Formats: sequence, structure tokens, C-alpha cells
Amino acid sequence: MLILLNLLSGVALLVWGSHIVRTGILRVLGADLRRTLGRSTDSRFKAFGAGIIVTSLVQSSNATAVIVTSFAAQGLLPLAAGLAIMLGADVGTALMARVLTLDLSWLSPMLLLVGVPLFLSRKQTRLGQIGRTAIGLGLILLALSLIVEAVQPMVQGNGVRVMFGALTGDTMLDALVGAGFAMLSYSSLAAVLLAATLASSGVVSLKVALCLVIGANLGSGLLALFGTLTQNAAARRLALGSLSFKLAGALLILPFTSWLARGLPLLISNPREAVVGFHLLYNTLRCCACLPLIDPVARICNRLLPDRAEPNGELRPLHLDAAALPTPALALANAAREVLRIGDIVGAMLANVAYLIHHNDLQKARDTIRMDDDIDQLYAAVKTYLARISREQLDEADSRRWTDIIALTINLEHSGDILERIVGNIEEKKIAHQLAFSEEGLGELDDLQARLVSNLQLGLSVFLNNDLRSAERLLAEKERFRDLERAYSYAHFDRLVGQTVRSIETSALHLDVISDMKRLNSLFCSTAYPVLEAVGALHDTRLRKRTLETLHAKD
Repeated sequence: MLILLNLLSGVALLVWGSHIVRTGILRVLGADLRRTLGRSTDSRFKAFGAGIIVTSLVQSSNATAVIVTSFAAQGLLPLAAGLAIMLGADVGTALMARVLTLDLSWLSPMLLLVGVPLFLSRKQTRLGQIGRTAIGLGLILLALSLIVEAVQPMVQGNGVRVMFGALTGDTMLDALVGAGFAMLSYSSLAAVLLAATLASSGVVSLKVALCLVIGANLGSGLLALFGTLTQNAAARRLALGSLSFKLAGALLILPFTSWLARGLPLLISNPREAVVGFHLLYNTLRCCACLPLIDPVARICNRLLPDRAEPNGELRPLHLDAAALPTPALALANAAREVLRIGDIVGAMLANVAYLIHHNDLQKARDTIRMDDDIDQLYAAVKTYLARISREQLDEADSRRWTDIIALTINLEHSGDILERIVGNIEEKKIAHQLAFSEEGLGELDDLQARLVSNLQLGLSVFLNNDLRSAERLLAEKERFRDLERAYSYAHFDRLVGQTVRSIETSALHLDVISDMKRLNSLFCSTAYPVLEAVGALHDTRLRKRTLETLHAKD
């Protein structure tokens, strides 16, 4: 019993080491890997190569599948290019299995000795995540050594032989066991390494190990498919196409496993090397043979899973992919994209306000008010999505980004409420009574509205790029807007004294609108503060000087 427990603990350590490497690499290079995959869509061969490179780094075709299906769900990746990337991912996994089965036992203690102090001393930095990756690699190599040691006495036990003997009678059953282990461990790489180690120790025959390897490939395809069940048809088509390639390869090769088990030892005497060599050769040949079939498979997947119209007209999130949540860098990028959609709706409401200031259009007013419901819906979705991201996995930079995203989301939601109130007041106090602003009042409101549109766009740009000069400019625009709001209020009171009829009729509405516009501007300009605080420039005298110079230049 203790021997079996040692074996299972070695398997658990192997799975955990694979997870640590995957998360460490994604935190260090997540954005770069995302860009690499995103730029490989113009050629299937570039996409195939990108899949190999990315998967070799993260040591998990499942992690690559998460990124790729996320792109497909957002409409950023054509199906054919996505299938090519997934085929490359299968080859990348096989390459890493070959590397990890080399005699690298001497490397494990070195990686652990370097990685542990590096990670503990610099947890929230890029260097700390590199240390985390070194720990994961060290654990994988250590786990393989422990598994080899644990299975040695097991070979002598009759009970153990009987237990594993159940895997020697049925090819399909052995493949299903391999698929099940890959799904349970969330790693086809771990399943392949375990099969190779068991074969080298004589616990299972070479034929069983080959079936386990083929099943592990199937398991990774099933994992990707299950992960897309809650996503749209585009993501499911990609996962289905990838699984169909794996299934076709398994059905073609499984009948020949007995022949392969007899022939491989003539070429490679070491069973462990034979299993890993078969895995690399099988995946490489299968994926290269499938490359010319990408287009017909894509057409079949499109017929099986067509795009369906939404049952109602509700605005739904486009970028909040739940499959990206285990990878904070990707999840934060998705959330930021969705927040920009909210910003676009706020901009559309602002444009409608400009129209309603000039025209008494009741239908336009009501349509604009309903747009705030879309903002509220997306706000709730983004807030829930951000809450599901594990804060413990965020480094210092990602934690700041998380805070910036939620702050902008809240500010845009408040902006929608203010715009709804502005339009409601216009409907009640202007449209209902068919009134109009004075020419001077229209000019003032148009000026403030145009500045709001400009500051909204500048604020979203600062949010995206964290540019210090743009943040300084945004803060200067905030001060300028405040001065204009005060000046236009005084000008309105002067018109009241002069008994301007239109100014008298719309006085309360005019003052309410410019007051609400000032609040809107403050919300739009708030994205400047995190950028300025990050560089300690918020209270810098040089910043004050530049701000004053900008204000004078505007005058």
C-alpha cells in the first residue's frame, strides 16, 4: 500500500510541476505569447509554427487551446488558422515530452535551489515568476525520478501485476484510460511521461503504453471541447475540429499498436525512449498530414455548428471568456476590451445628447435612455468577471491593472447614469414643452459637449497606454473644463438679467446640464490619476508648471 501511495504522490507531483511551469510562463510571457498567436493568422504554416513555439514554452497544449479558443470566441482568429495552431500545439507537447525524458536528474536540485529563493524573495515580479517556472521544472524532473523508484518494487508484487493487467486486454480500453488520466491531470504531457516511465519499469507492456499515449492525445482534445461548451459557436467549432483530427489519428493508428509494439524495440531498445519517440513521430506525422485537410474540416465544422442569432436584442459581453480566467494576463486583457465597449456606448450617448440639445426628438431621447441599460448589463458582467480572477495570482503590475479596470468600469457606469439623467431632463423640460435653448446657450453646450467627447477619448487612450504626457494633458483639460463651466454659468445669469426669453424658459435645464457635464468630465479625466501617481508626478512642481502652461496655451 505504501509503495502505491509513493507512486500516486509522484504522479501528483508531476501534475503539480506541470501546472507551476504553465502558470509561471504565462505570467512572464502571457502578453507576448498572445501577440505571437494573434499575428500568425495570415499563413497556416506560420500558425503551425506559432503553435509549436507557444506550447513548447508553456508545456501544455491545453493552455494554448485556452488562448486560441478565446481568440476564436472574440472573432479575432479564423477557424483555419486556429486549427493550424492547435496542430502545432500537439507537436509542441511531443517535443517537450522528448526533452523531459532525457537524463536530467542532475538538473532538478539546481533548479529547485535557484528557483525557491528567487520566487520567495521576488514573488510579485517578473524575476520571481521565472523562479516559479524553475521550481516547476525541478519538480517535474524530481517527480519522474520518484515514479521510477516507486515502480521498481511494484514490478515484484503479484497484486500490482494483476491491477495493471487489466490494461493489457483491450486496445480501446487502454486508450480510454489514457484519455481519462489526461483529463484528470489537465495535462496530456503528464500522461505521456507517466506512460513512458511505467513502460520502462516493466509495470505495463509497450503496447499498453502506446495506447495510453494515443488516449492522452484524445483526452487533451476532449478537455478543449468541454472548456468551450459555455462559449459561442466559433470557439466550439475550433475545439471540435481539433478533436476530430485527434480522433481520426487514433482510429487509424490503434489497430496497428500490436505491430508497433513488436517493431519499435528493434529500432529503440529502451521502452521509455520508444514510447516518447513514438509520441513525437505519431504527432508530427499526424499533424503534417492534417494540415492540407484544414479547409474541408473547417467547412464541416461550420455546417455542424453554425452561428445562431441571439434570442433577443440584449447586449451581451463579447470578450469575457471564462476559459481565460486561470491566466490572469489574458483575463485582464479581455476585461479591458469589454470596458472599452462600455466607453463606446457612453460616447454614443454623448453624441445623442448633442443632437437632443438642438432637436426635440422624443424617440431619440428614449432610445438614448435605454442605452444606459446596456451599460448596466456590461458593467455587471465585467464586475463579476473581475471578481472571478484570483487576486492571489496577480503580481504587482497585474494587481494595479485590475484596480484600474474596475475603477474605469465604475466611472463609466456612473457616466451612463448621469447621461440618462441629462436626457431625462431634456425630455421632461425641453422636448415635452417644445422649447429651445438660446443661440448663446447652444454654443456653450456644444463647446462643453465637444470637450467631453475629446476627454472621453483621451481618457480611454490613457487607460490603454498609460502615457504620462497624455495623462498630464487630461488633467489640464479637467481644470480648463471647470473654468469654462463656471464662466458659462455666469454668462447664463447675465442673459437672465438681460431678459433673454429662451434663456429664462430653459434656465433650470441649462444649469443642470452644464453641472452634470462637469461631473461627467471629472469621471472621464480620472484615468489620469493612476498614471501620475505611479511616477510620483501628481504633486510635482514641474507638472504644475506644465499644467499652467497648457492652460495658458488653450486661452
